[in-house]
Amino acid sequence: MTTRRTRPAPRPPEGTPAPAELARQARAVLADAVRVARWAAAGHAAAGTAPLTGRASLEQAAAALELTTLQVRAGWDRARLAGLVEVHGHTVRPGWRLRAWDRDDMAVLRGWVALFDAWSLAHPAPGAAAPAAVAEVVEAVPQVLSLLQLSAGPVAVPALLDLLQQRVAELREERCEVPLARSETAPCAAVPDATAPDTAVPDATVPDATLPSLLDWAMEGLRAVGALTLDQGQATLTPLGNWAVWVKLEQICVAAQSPAGNIEQSAEDMLRGCARLTPGPARNEYRAWLAARPVSSAVAELLAVARGEDALLRGLAFEALRAVGAPAEPDVRAAADESSLRPYALLWLAEYEGVDPDDAADVLTREEATWLWVDTAAAVTDHGEPQLLLRHLDSAVQNTVPALLEEVRAGGHPRTVQVLVALAAAHPDPALAKAVRRAAFQVHTGGA
Repeated sequence: MTTRRTRPAPRPPEGTPAPAELARQARAVLADAVRVARWAAAGHAAAGTAPLTGRASLEQAAAALELTTLQVRAGWDRARLAGLVEVHGHTVRPGWRLRAWDRDDMAVLRGWVALFDAWSLAHPAPGAAAPAAVAEVVEAVPQVLSLLQLSAGPVAVPALLDLLQQRVAELREERCEVPLARSETAPCAAVPDATAPDTAVPDATVPDATLPSLLDWAMEGLRAVGALTLDQGQATLTPLGNWAVWVKLEQICVAAQSPAGNIEQSAEDMLRGCARLTPGPARNEYRAWLAARPVSSAVAELLAVARGEDALLRGLAFEALRAVGAPAEPDVRAAADESSLRPYALLWLAEYEGVDPDDAADVLTREEATWLWVDTAAAVTDHGEPQLLLRHLDSAVQNTVPALLEEVRAGGHPRTVQVLVALAAAHPDPALAKAVRRAAFQVHTGGA
């Protein structure tokens, strides 16, 4: 097992406003986005056009909301990035954050953080900028934000540019981008040849001529989402920006405190390790594992495990996806089209959309609930005690064992026979055990 040295989680910056005040500020930043989202979700967009992308819809929204078409377009982009709306073809539905907007401060803050994370999409880079240079700046911005937070006040833009240049040089060095003036066999950290001609390609530590303009773009993008202010050549984090950087630092510290050592494991091995943990510690492991990976690849890896044969890992994969939250929603929604994942995905989506967990099972049809019962029973059969399987009987939607057997036989779950055999072996009532064995035999032989 990997031994890790834990570090204390960072304290919130001194003077950080209370969550209610931060939520008030976030609501102000997203005020236009909320108005546009509510207008579109109410079904006002012009018929036959994609929501708020056609000129007719933009002009219609601008007139109704007393905004310019540019403001409507910007509000629409922000609404989607903040998870305020869901778009299904030509239909717009309110996201759970929009429904909770007026009553749930944490929903508001999570929506704003989603926009903060997507600042480079909300404020597109200049068209003439090289994509590789843009990507480097986006990757380096967290260090710039950290300097702003540590400074606890205004920082001159030239100082931020110095840090940006250093970080970009480090990123290039990490990728082993050796200047052409060096020997082809020279290591990345080699000192450039002082005798190289003036026409040689400059070293990565030499400031890139495009970085000042890209820093200006990044600062303006972060200002536009409410993370910082710009005044007389200086940048200062807003209370929202200060809080967001602290949240990101806290996530990094959580990732460094994976007590079970699962942070470096594959999704499957991580989930197997979490199978032995109680829910609270397991959630901590999920969060640590997720914080150490790009969200898109982590979600894809978890869903790949969920598609496997181990029903226990399938259930745990969706528990880990609950820790991902909104970024996982498109992939989970797509997974609802797969029969083996559909019940799990529908339950995940119901809880994501604000349905009480105790009522979430109501979104499943009787057939889907029965399929999920068999899948969960398969997990218990493979990893649990016989008594757990008997207790699992109480969770079936059917009121009687005969009714359960009839619907289980028709459900087509690939583990039906094994589950019924295990249930028959564990059941203390000889008559019911015999009926369960008969059902298992009938499923196995394809009989009626």
